[in-house]
Amino acid sequence: MKFRKFGKTVLTAALSSAIVFSLSSCVRSFTVGYLYVTGTVTATPSGNGIISGFKINNNNGKLTAMDGLPVSSGGANPIRAVLLQGGNFVYVLNRGANAAGGSECTSPGTSPGPCLNSNISEFAVGGNGILTFQAAFYTQGINPFRLIPDSSGNYLFALDHDAPSNAYCAAVVTGATSCGDVTVFSVNATTGRLTLVTNAQLTASTGTQVTYFPVPAQPIDFALASSYLTTLSGVPSGTAGFTGQTVYPYSYNSSTGQLAISQSISQHINNGAGGLLGQGTAITYSNGHVYILDNEAITPGNPPGQILTFNVGTNGALNSLVGGAVADDPTETYPLFVIAESKGKYLYVANEAGYGINNGAGLVAYTIDPTSSQLTEDPGSPFPAGTGAEPSCLLEDPSNQYIYTANAGDSTVTGNLLDPNSGVLRPMQGWSGSIGINGPATYCFTTGRTN
Repeated sequence: MKFRKFGKTVLTAALSSAIVFSLSSCVRSFTVGYLYVTGTVTATPSGNGIISGFKINNNNGKLTAMDGLPVSSGGANPIRAVLLQGGNFVYVLNRGANAAGGSECTSPGTSPGPCLNSNISEFAVGGNGILTFQAAFYTQGINPFRLIPDSSGNYLFALDHDAPSNAYCAAVVTGATSCGDVTVFSVNATTGRLTLVTNAQLTASTGTQVTYFPVPAQPIDFALASSYLTTLSGVPSGTAGFTGQTVYPYSYNSSTGQLAISQSISQHINNGAGGLLGQGTAITYSNGHVYILDNEAITPGNPPGQILTFNVGTNGALNSLVGGAVADDPTETYPLFVIAESKGKYLYVANEAGYGINNGAGLVAYTIDPTSSQLTEDPGSPFPAGTGAEPSCLLEDPSNQYIYTANAGDSTVTGNLLDPNSGVLRPMQGWSGSIGINGPATYCFTTGRTN
C-alpha cells in the first residue's frame, strides 16, 4: 500500500512536471511581433512597390508570412517607411519614377531628371497586423527620399533632395543658389491624417508663410537628435558625385513642429585623421549619440569605412567623442545602417557588401564603453551568417532577442540570434534564419503590437 502511494506520488509529480513543461513550451511559442518589408516586385527598384509582412516567433525568431500581405505600397520605388509609436499607422515614402520609368532621381535640369508621382502613403494597422490603405500625402519639394518621426509620433519629417524653389536657399547658407528642404507634417492621433506645418520664419512675397524648411544642397540623410533636426549634406567629389561632409542643425519645437535656424553656417565634419569627411553615407541618432557612417579609406591599407560618434552640443553643434573615429571591419565596405541594441551595450553596423557587392555582407558588432561611449569591435565580428546581399535596413525585434536585415541583392529577410551577454550574433535555432520575399527589399520596420 505504501508502495502504491509512493508510485502515485511519483506519477503525479511526473505528470505535473510534464504539464508545466508543456505549458511553458506553449507559452514561449507565440507571435512576439510583426516585421514588414517594403520592396519591389520586379528586378529593379522602378517597379511597383509592395509591403510584405511576417510574424516573428518568440521561441526561435522564425518568420512566417502573414495572411493578407503583400499589399501595394501606394506607389513606385518605396524607399522608407515609418510606423508611429503605438503601432496604429504606417507611412510609406514612395519616391516614384523618372519620366523614362527608371528609379534614378536627379535634380531638375539634369538627366534623367527628377522622379514623378512621389507620395507618402498612409496605412492603418488592423487586427493580425493587416495594413489598409487610407490616403496619400505629398511633400513640398522634389525627389523625397528620407522619412522620420519625432519621438512622440505627433510630427513626421520628409527630406526632399531638391527644394521647390531656390528663392530661400540663402536663408540657411549665405549666397547659396540651390538647396534641399524638409517638409514637416503634424499627425492626427485619431485618423493618422497628415497636415502641413508651414515655416513661421520665412514669408513669401505674397505674404504667406513658406511651406517648407530649406537645408543645404545635396542632402544625403537626416536625423532628429535631442532637440535638433540635423541634416548630413554633400559637396562635389569628382565623378563620384556628392558625398556627405557637412551637417546643418535646426532646433526643433516639439509642441509646434517648427524648425528654427540655430546656426548660421554648416559644420564641416573631421574625418578623424585631420582632414574633412570624404564619403559620409548616413547619420543616425541612437543611444544618446549621433553616429555618422563614412565610406572613405583615411590612409592606404586602412579599412574602407568608419564610424564617427558625437555628442550634441550648443546650438546643435556635433562634438566628437574623445578617441575619435572607429574603423569599420576591414573585410566590409560601404556602411549604411547602424543601431544600438535596446540595453545600449552593443552597436551594430550593416555594410552593403563584403569583398563584392553580391557577397554576403557582414554585421559588424561593437561594444559600447559605459563610461566613455567609445566603440570596440567584438571578437568574432563581423557576423556573415544570416546577412543577405546588400542589406536595405537593420533592426532589433520587439522582444529584443533577434537582429534582422532585409536585403536587396538576394531578395531575402535574414535574422540572427542576439546574445545579450556578449553582443555576439549567432545562427537562428530551429530554422534557417532566412526567408525569401517577392522582389528586392528596400526597407523594413517592426511592431510589437499584435492585436
